[in-house]
Amino acid sequence: MALVDCGSGVRLERGVRCGLSDGVALASDHYYPQGQGPWPTLLMRQPYGRDIASTVVYAHPVWFARQGYHVVIQDVRGRGDSKGEFYPFCSEGRDGAETIAWLRQHAACNGRIGMYGFSYQGMTQLLAAAEQPEGLQCIAPQMTAADLYHGWFYHQGALRLSSSLGWGIQMLREDARRRGLRDATEKLEAAWRSLRAQPALVPYAEHPALADPGLPPYVNDWFAHREPGDYWSSQDLSTRWSSIQIPALHLSGWFDTYLDGSIAGFRALCNHAANEFARAHQYLIAGPWVHIPWGDRVGDVNLGEAANLDTNSILLRWFNHWLRDSQEFAAEPRVRYFVMGANQWRTAPEWPEAANHGLFLRSGGSANSRKGDGLLASVPPSGEESRDVFVYDPEVPVLAPGGADALSGPLDQSAIEMGNNLLVYTSGPAVRAAEVFGQPRVRLFAATSATHADLTAKLVRVLASGRAEFVSIGIARSSFLFREATYAPDTVHAWEFTLEPVAFQLAVGERLRLEIAASAFPLYDRNPSNATPPHLTDQWSWNRSTHQVLHTADHPSVLYLPLQGESAW
Repeated sequence: MALVDCGSGVRLERGVRCGLSDGVALASDHYYPQGQGPWPTLLMRQPYGRDIASTVVYAHPVWFARQGYHVVIQDVRGRGDSKGEFYPFCSEGRDGAETIAWLRQHAACNGRIGMYGFSYQGMTQLLAAAEQPEGLQCIAPQMTAADLYHGWFYHQGALRLSSSLGWGIQMLREDARRRGLRDATEKLEAAWRSLRAQPALVPYAEHPALADPGLPPYVNDWFAHREPGDYWSSQDLSTRWSSIQIPALHLSGWFDTYLDGSIAGFRALCNHAANEFARAHQYLIAGPWVHIPWGDRVGDVNLGEAANLDTNSILLRWFNHWLRDSQEFAAEPRVRYFVMGANQWRTAPEWPEAANHGLFLRSGGSANSRKGDGLLASVPPSGEESRDVFVYDPEVPVLAPGGADALSGPLDQSAIEMGNNLLVYTSGPAVRAAEVFGQPRVRLFAATSATHADLTAKLVRVLASGRAEFVSIGIARSSFLFREATYAPDTVHAWEFTLEPVAFQLAVGERLRLEIAASAFPLYDRNPSNATPPHLTDQWSWNRSTHQVLHTADHPSVLYLPLQGESAW
């Protein structure tokens, strides 16, 4: 095949075939640098069309080829021009390892290979690296999660509904076209055109766009496997962290769907990778970004020029260090993170382990909405305080931080906080600036009337203007949180769970706020308040329920913050 001139001496060879051991052939595009090889090779394996090559966030492969790299962008099994059947994650370890073995024999490859990519492309790296293929020397898994149950699809028992359903519809569109399923294609395309409306269809496991028997079953499999177990661990790294034996550059976004999973993967590999070399060479960049794009604007907030981090140059230095022995990454910090509010980057030698500063939930028994009397206080209750009570109605759930569209970013929560179906606890104004960096957690003493229930905890930064900016959220489902203990309705239980990781500065005069609710729809699926599986529920199986939050000397509900330095109060 004739090579395409891409300028600057870079040449493109399209549709190169890699034959796998089971007879399936995978297609890849190869970008060759100027001059004579062989060169170090950069590999991206992705399911979205190899010509796109994740250029929504990365420089085009031509740019990396100009820097002297042989760049290979491959369609994974069952996608694009690659043969075989696509079932997310299942074949990526073996297929990736066989692709790397094939590349080592390619005339353009000098035997030193790195992988890059974000989201699904991050997982293809981790799964390939777990096979320990010879020649793979480093990876850069970004905006991804290595534990599929806890970090990608479910959050402490609750399905990440909008992202899971939306991504499933996106992926099934190509499956339907490849299989010639015209009716299914039309339904999936219609759903895709109004994607934000799809979580409202119930039961969501019986969504009409998923119903064609000719479609692969993976989306409904995600919905049906509501507990961690072999289904998930057979596809991810959650039971085999020690199989990773090479350096990795992780990148996360404070408002990314996979934030918690990405940070958890970094921490797990720091502690459990195969050897001291691998454990010591896990790096993290945590920026202020959503999944796409990475820059200085998130929603209506301007994060400042510092947020426009040149991730391409950092990636280039990463590969130069490991594939060319340049040593130019040797002085890089282990952790680089962006502090919201200050809008500046900081560094740390490691991820902070503990949320060490407690703020106690207090009220006179009327913390409903931001008009109520809920307080966050440094001093715990010394006696009895009236319980705060709210009603959960799955037909009219409390909405996600980004509203009915489940948008991401530091969005204003003021309107949501007007409802009496959530509790609002607000601190006094900060008397000194304080930085919070790490993973907040809550310990809530609560009783609910439901046999099955959720509690959500949302952290908000209240600016001097009154704008209430979303920071972080956590959720716990009773069937998950108490799966090894006794749970009963109308009984006080200690609900202890984490929120997603954060880094922000509370300025003088600003306040901190904690919202407690029983839903954040459609970010998470709705709990029906009964034993009906949530993916099979509709308005006929929903029950309302009453929730009580205690804050007394014997039951002190508390928010724990990973505070760096002095308290703000």
